[in-house]
Formats: sequence, C-alpha cells, structure tokens
Amino acid sequence: MNLRIDARLRQFVETELLPDLPLTADDFWSGLDRIIHELTPENRQLLEKRQELQQQLDDYHREHPAKSWDAEAYRQFLVSIGYLEPAPGPVEIDTQGVDDEIAKVAGPQLVVPVDNPRFALNAANARWGSLYDALYGTNVISEDGGCERAGGYNPRRGARVIQRAAEFLDQAVPLENASHTEVTAYRIDRDAGAACLVAVLSDGRSTGLRKPDAFVGHREQGEQRGILLRHNGLHIEIVIDPGHPIGKDASANVADVVLEAALTSIADCEDSVAAVDAEDKIAVYRCWLGLMRGTLSATFAKGGKDMTRTLAADREYSAPDGSTLTLPGRSLLLVRNVGHLMTTDAVFDAEGNEVFEGLLDAVVTATCALYDLKHLGTRRNSRTGSVYIVKPKMHGSAEAAFADRLFGAVEDMLGLERYTLKIGVMDEERRTTVNLAQCIAAVRHRLVFINTGFLDRTGDEIHTSMVAGPMLRKDAIKAQPWISAYEDQNVDLGIACGLPGRAQIGKGMWAKPDEMREMLDTKQDHPLSGASCAWVPSPTAATLHALHYHEVDVQGRQTELGNRTQASLDDILTPPFGDPETLTAEDIQRELDNNAQGILGYVVRWIDQGVGCSKVPDINHVGLMEDRATLRISSQHIANWLAHGVCSVDQVKETFRRMAKVVDEQNANDPQYTPMAPGCDGVAFEAALNLVLAGTAQPSGYTEPLLHMYRRQKKAELASLA
Repeated sequence: MNLRIDARLRQFVETELLPDLPLTADDFWSGLDRIIHELTPENRQLLEKRQELQQQLDDYHREHPAKSWDAEAYRQFLVSIGYLEPAPGPVEIDTQGVDDEIAKVAGPQLVVPVDNPRFALNAANARWGSLYDALYGTNVISEDGGCERAGGYNPRRGARVIQRAAEFLDQAVPLENASHTEVTAYRIDRDAGAACLVAVLSDGRSTGLRKPDAFVGHREQGEQRGILLRHNGLHIEIVIDPGHPIGKDASANVADVVLEAALTSIADCEDSVAAVDAEDKIAVYRCWLGLMRGTLSATFAKGGKDMTRTLAADREYSAPDGSTLTLPGRSLLLVRNVGHLMTTDAVFDAEGNEVFEGLLDAVVTATCALYDLKHLGTRRNSRTGSVYIVKPKMHGSAEAAFADRLFGAVEDMLGLERYTLKIGVMDEERRTTVNLAQCIAAVRHRLVFINTGFLDRTGDEIHTSMVAGPMLRKDAIKAQPWISAYEDQNVDLGIACGLPGRAQIGKGMWAKPDEMREMLDTKQDHPLSGASCAWVPSPTAATLHALHYHEVDVQGRQTELGNRTQASLDDILTPPFGDPETLTAEDIQRELDNNAQGILGYVVRWIDQGVGCSKVPDINHVGLMEDRATLRISSQHIANWLAHGVCSVDQVKETFRRMAKVVDEQNANDPQYTPMAPGCDGVAFEAALNLVLAGTAQPSGYTEPLLHMYRRQKKAELASLA
C-alpha cells in the first residue's frame, strides 16, 4: 500500500467500522489506495481549471469593467473560454430505487452537523413533531392578553394553541359540515368490515371526514389512542389521552396533534462542522457510523437530570382493513460529503501529500452505510437499498461527472450495484447554475436532489466578478434580478429534467431559529416555488414548516410551473454591481459593521471552540444560524469593497477591532469564550481579519483554507498548554 494512514483513523476503521462487515482491512485500504491513485490527478486538474477560468474572467473584467457592461459580449466570451458549456439537448434523469421521502412526498428537510451526537439524534428523530409544543414554545402564538410563555403551563396560552391546531385540522383534514373545534369524541367504527373515523359533535350529531380516505390508521395503548390521518402524503396523528395534563380537560381529550415533519435530514460533514484534522474527521465518521448502525446515543443533563437519547423506533398502527401499518420513526438520512477542494492529514499519498478529503469522505461514509444496506444495524434508513450523498461546491458538469466516477469507484470497491450511491447536487456555484442541465445530465442515473443556496451562491457571484466592479450592499443584492432568475431556473430545469417523482428540488435555510412566526408567514414561498423540500434549522422549525406542505400541493404546483417560460440566462449572468457614489459614509460604515460583527461572531467560535455551526447574534442581537456559507458572503463582500476603494484597509481594521468588543459583550455569559479585545492579537481575530484582507486570493472565495490553517494553529496552541 502506498498510503500513510493516521494511526487514529486506522484504529477507527479496523476496530469500529469493519469488524461486522464483509470487508477485510486489507481490502478497505487497498481499495482506498486505488481510488486515491486513480482519481487524484483528475481532481487536481479540475481545481486547476477553476483557477484558469477565474484568471480569464479577471483579465476580461479588467478590460470590460461594470460601467461598460455588455451582456451579449459577456455571454459570448463565456462561451469562448468554455465557461458556458454547449447545450446538452433534452435531459431526463432515470434514477432507480429512490425512497418515497425523496421521490414522492414533499416536506421539510433538516441539516445538522454530524460531529454532534445529540444534535444528530435530534435531527434523525425529527420525523415526528408535536404541533402543540411547536406552537406553545415559539413566538407563533402571541404572548398578548395573558398568554405568556414564562413559568409553568399557562392554560390561556394552551387554549390558543389548541384553537390554532384545530384550525389546521379543519384546513388539512376537514370534517363533513363541522369543525374539529366542535368534536367531543373521536371513535373508530366499522363499515362493511373496514374501520372509519367518526367524530361526535357537541350538539350530539355525528359526522365523518370530508375525504374519508384521509383516515389511514389508529393505535391504542392503555387510555392513549392515536388517530392517523394523511394529507398531501404527510401523516397527522391526533393523540387522545384523558390521563394527560392537557388531554384531561381538552375537548375530545385531545392531548396533542403530532405532525410528520422532517421527512429527510442531511447529516453534514461540510459547512456546519469544524473538522480540520484526523481527530476531527474521526468524530464525524464515528457519528455517521452510529446513525447507520442504529447505535448512536447521547447522554446530557437537562432540568437537573441526566437524559440519554437514542434513535426513535418505527411507529405501528392498525390500518382500516385490520392490517398492520408501520411508518418510519426517523427522518431518511442523507450525508453531505465535502467538496473537491480540501485535503486532509488523515491520509497521505505516496508523494507525501495530504489526500483530497472528498475522496476519503466518499469511501468512509459509504462504507458506514453498508450496515444499513446489508441490514446489519438496529434501525433501517433506506428501505430501497440506497445511500444518499449530497455533494457540495461543484463547478460545472466536468466536476459533477467526476463525482459520478468517484461514486462508481466506491461502488466497485464495496461490491455494490452501480448507482446504489445516489447524489445530491448543490446548485450553489455560478458555473453550476449556468450549466445546470449539463450537470444533471452528468449524474442522471443517480441524481436525487438539486437545491439552491443564496449565501454560497452569492459568495461565488461576488468572487467570480470580483475585478469587474463594486457590489451592492448585501441586503440590496437579494432584490436583484439574478437571484430570482437563479431560483426559478433551478425549479424549471428540475421539472424539465424529470425530477418530480424521482428526486427532490430544494430551497435554502431559514436562518432565524427564534423567529418562527416570521418563518410561518414567509417560508410558504418555498413550496409555492415548486420546491419539494426546504431547509430548516431545528426540529421545531421542521414541525411548523410542515404546515406549509399541507397548505400547498407541491406536485400540483410543479405541474402548473412546468409550462412557464424559463428564467433569463442574461439575468442570471448579470452581477449585482452597485454604485458607491450613491452611498453615504454612514451607509458604508454600517455595512462594514454588520459584516465584520457577523464574521467575528462566527469565526471566534470556529477557531477557539471548534464549533462549525451555531446561533450567532447579529449586530442587532438577533440570533442567526451561521455556517461557512454565511461567512463566505460576508468576507467576500468586504474584500470586494476593499478591491474597489469603497473602504480602506485601515477602516476595515478599525471596524474589526471595534466589533470585537461587541462580540465579546455578546458572549460574556459563555464560560468557554476567550475575549478578543482589547488586544485583538489572538488566533481567532487574525483569522477573521485575514478572511477579508486575503479574500480576493482565496480559491472561489472559500473560507475553508484559512479556517483550517488557523484552527490547526489554535489546536496546537491549546495542546501545548494542556
């Protein structure tokens, strides 16, 4: 073997990963060696192509700056250098063996850092969520009129929750000529041998569901009963329990309404984790292995007591015909590998170079999934025998095709049928957006997912046109034609390429985990756009976002959208240039403050504590979910303004020093936090500042190279003090 393996990774693979699999250590390491030897040269060539194209773009933009923008000339130039690829002709995916949660049913999608067992379990178990809890514990229900959340149970607030839940039932699974608010009892009757749901009303009448086939099952356990309903492919359980603190006084003894929520969850090895070395990668792989084996657990203190969380069991009901109906108790799990750029010190090749991390991720995460594929775990994930790997940060169809070859090589190594490993393509890089049909064609036999992400996509938009001119303020960028054209094209091409019924079309994250009322008021736009899933930051958010998929028939919406005119390529290709002369000095400083505070708030936790995703207060003290995508856009935005003289280096440095004090104050109650001010001479502060000062030189504007370098430096510093 020509590889040098970190001893800790070797021990993990040989003592934890492989012992119960029909795969020897020699087979594993020789297979990894072969994949790295065969695919590393092409991986390097693809990265060199990125640099070559960026250099050509920079040269063009120096000669054709924003003030003399010519959309037609620009498009012709992109064709001449191969940035815009030839049209592929009609494309239709033919992916086989896809689970219904991806292929047929629309619903929320959670994304969770897979290096945190507790969070990973929360996400996996978010398949089912209490609507009562989600309403009661968030700002969806107003605290006006004595409906405060603080303290013990507030009956007045509880009454509003119950009313709101009943209104949802009336919308999703209405009764015939009655409201669920009028029901005093739900009972199961039999009609010609088949069970049916009967609702007894307060005036003594009885009625049934307007659509009787919405009743699909029931269960009983002592006094507790469950009525299982289905609408738009999603399940709803009315929980009846006269012994429950809520149910004992509620009409019909309804103790809760439980929704099928996060149909799918992405266990993330990429943007939301801080995995910079072999030690960190093993933690990532160990957690994913536990999910695939069904053995993952997490013990933590809550309310003064130790609690242990494990993967939820499946749920069993009696179907109307008397048969047993078993529903998954957990989200269908996808795993997001890293992209093609980064390398890892977990393995070195024959020349002594760190190997590409994406190659290692594909091999290890797929091997972990053998426990699910071969039914060796205690909990099932895919019931069709597939492994779902989301591949981020690919640029154009050649990189998508490379991922397809990588997955094929892993299948050969593990003895899997071709296309067992499915791929999710993140449409978050500009060269992928403008060549999306070509990218879909490259992976058409294994594609299960395309989605958009405003933050990474905007970061790449800024970097791609860095030399051409200064960009608008961040908030103004969101209102430009290119972003809506980008979002629409993703759906249009997904529909045109046959994804409905075979694959997901997704939309991005809701970034304000505490602002659930605002999410409920606005995130319906995602299913209305034709997306069959959209990202949420928590199980509670998944439960609330599920309401939108009852309000919108996504399949019907996709049919409606299939005939609209596709978005303008020229709109997509027009960067969001701004005119600095329209900005006051106060406007510029306010934008710098906002960006610098967000960068520092995220980076200080990443570097000092190894936290890759967290709720970070913004400059207005609103908690936002931050990961490397948010960091990329903020750092690239200031770098762009620096490059065009909108601000100065001295101004940026002063802003960062001043914002360091703000971030220190926001983290004053964190015992693990190390203040940056007044010295501003620590590793975290230096990392945050250099993400901006060296931003134009970073490949595609990515933050990973600098973050990894500084986090390794910090870990070495901490180790020397231990």
